[in-house]
Amino acid sequence: MSELPALDRADVLQMLQPLNERSQDPARERLNSMEVAWLVHQVEQRYGRQLDLDDDQLAQLRTVSDAVAVLGESVRAQP
Repeated sequence: MSELPALDRADVLQMLQPLNERSQDPARERLNSMEVAWLVHQVEQRYGRQLDLDDDQLAQLRTVSDAVAVLGESVRAQP
């Protein structure tokens, strides 16, 4: 089985680009709840799998850096 490509900061920022608020300030680190939901959906679409994030993991998604770490780890952990 081939290894999945890593999820990095550039990927997360690219996924957030379609959101109007984000495109006005691409340097903004903090995520709002809509951006978190959008990112989870985008990652699921990109990797073709459903992420099973628990409440603690979702609560950790506060910044772009958090998204890279938490979502990246979740993708790698999926069979």
